[in-house]
Amino acid sequence: MAPRIAPLEPPYRPEIAEMLAKWMPPGAAVEPLALFRTMAVHDDLTGRMRPLGAGILGSDRIPARLRELVIHRTCARCGAEYEWGVHAVGFGRPLGLTDEQLRATIEDGPDAECWTDEEATVLRLADELHETGALTDATFAALRTWFDDAQILELAICAGWYHVISFVIGTARVEPEPWGLRFADVS
Repeated sequence: MAPRIAPLEPPYRPEIAEMLAKWMPPGAAVEPLALFRTMAVHDDLTGRMRPLGAGILGSDRIPARLRELVIHRTCARCGAEYEWGVHAVGFGRPLGLTDEQLRATIEDGPDAECWTDEEATVLRLADELHETGALTDATFAALRTWFDDAQILELAICAGWYHVISFVIGTARVEPEPWGLRFADVS
């Protein structure tokens, strides 16, 4: 399917090029991601969004693997194959997520046998927030086993951020990156 909102193409206005460079990893030798170029259609809003996104990915309060499980499950539940696939290649696999675990973020979620109790609990957080916008008392109590209040808030904000990203992808119909994984690659 063709994008509904086309990503910007080079040459970029200088301020757009500067903003896109900030969204990419330092020294990246590839074109900015289609998602970032699509969001840059609304450059004011995109510029305000970047600090939160960077803060989530750059935080060390939550182990990166657990953060990625929330991201993968949230994107999968929202049908945001684009973002799920970018994160699977860029973060999930480098953090040791196996094909079985990547598949479980799409299909079985927290009930898959491949997760530790802690991992299943953060996946349950992603599911409950997706389904109801709230956590059950049981899930909140389980989270307290491993996380303090600030960490629980960060996990919830991470899930919410990737809902926003998923909504942008679904609205604009951002086409998958050629190098990103697709759901079918692990299903």
